Amino acid sequence: MLVPYKTCLLIDDNYIDNFVTRRVLETSRFAEKVIVKQSPADAISQLRDGAIKPDVIFLDLRMPMMDGFEFLQEYDALLIDKNAIKIFMLSSSFDPLDIKESAGNKYITQFIHKPLTVKALEEICP
Repeated sequence: MLVPYKTCLLIDDNYIDNFVTRRVLETSRFAEKVIVKQSPADAISQLRDGAIKPDVIFLDLRMPMMDGFEFLQEYDALLIDKNAIKIFMLSSSFDPLDIKESAGNKYITQFIHKPLTVKALEEICP
């Protein structure tokens, strides 16, 4: 796979999921740089400050303190070019309400079930 993105931000509170997802992203050469944040609040802060400028975000849904939908509410208030960023909800949830809410969110490009696979990446590559 070619490197379609410059910077990929992975937001997930689970260390093991981050390890696996990062390996899939790196071995498939999905992005030049993969940044992992276990705290959605930290990710929001760094996006706000311009410390991170991702082309694509993989966002977990179920996280303590701030879940994926709460992250998106904070993200909505950021003064950044949101048209330049694709967000993929990456979750183990099979709850139809989660999938429906994701589909109705203007920032979410697609809902992807964990674990992330090379096949899933190939399907979303530009």
